[in-house]
Amino acid sequence: MNIKLKNNFLYLDQYKIKCAVGKRGITSNKVEGDNKTPKGIFRFKSIFYRKDKIFKIKCLLKKTIIKKNMGWCDDVHSKYYNTLIKFPFKDGAEKLYLNNSIYDVIVVIDYNLKPIIKGKGSAIFLHISRRNYKPTKGCIAVTKKNIFTLLSRITNTTKIIIT
Repeated sequence: MNIKLKNNFLYLDQYKIKCAVGKRGITSNKVEGDNKTPKGIFRFKSIFYRKDKIFKIKCLLKKTIIKKNMGWCDDVHSKYYNTLIKFPFKDGAEKLYLNNSIYDVIVVIDYNLKPIIKGKGSAIFLHISRRNYKPTKGCIAVTKKNIFTLLSRITNTTKIIIT
C-alpha cells in the first residue's frame, strides 16, 4: 500500500487528504534551502513525537520521544548533515521540540539518508500542518487528525510517491 501525493492531496486507499508542500512547489532537483519538496518515491523511516502532547500512536514504524535538546542538522558544512543531533550543537540545526504543534508528530521520509549527499536537502518530514495549510520549507504537512489516519496504515514497506 502506497501513498501518492499529487496537486496538494495525498491519496491512500479511499482517502483523499489535503496537504501542504514546499513553498516553492515540488522538484526533481532538490537543493538545501530551496523551499521545495523533493519529487520521487520514498519509504518512511521512523516517527518522533512529543510524549507530553501525544499519548498513543498506532503505527508499525520505530517511535522515538522528542526531547528538548533534539534537533536535525541542516548545515551543509557539518559532518552531521541531515542527521538527528543534540543541542548544544556548534553547527546549524533545526529544533524538533517546538512551542507550536507542527512537530508534535514527525514522520521521517527516507530522502537523502543513505547515502547522505551534502546540499541535496535535509529534514524532509511528514508533519502536522500550520493553520490554512501554510506551505512548508520542503516537508509534507497534514492536519493532526489526518496524520493519525496515515500512521495507522503506514508499514515498513509503505512508500510515498511524490509527483
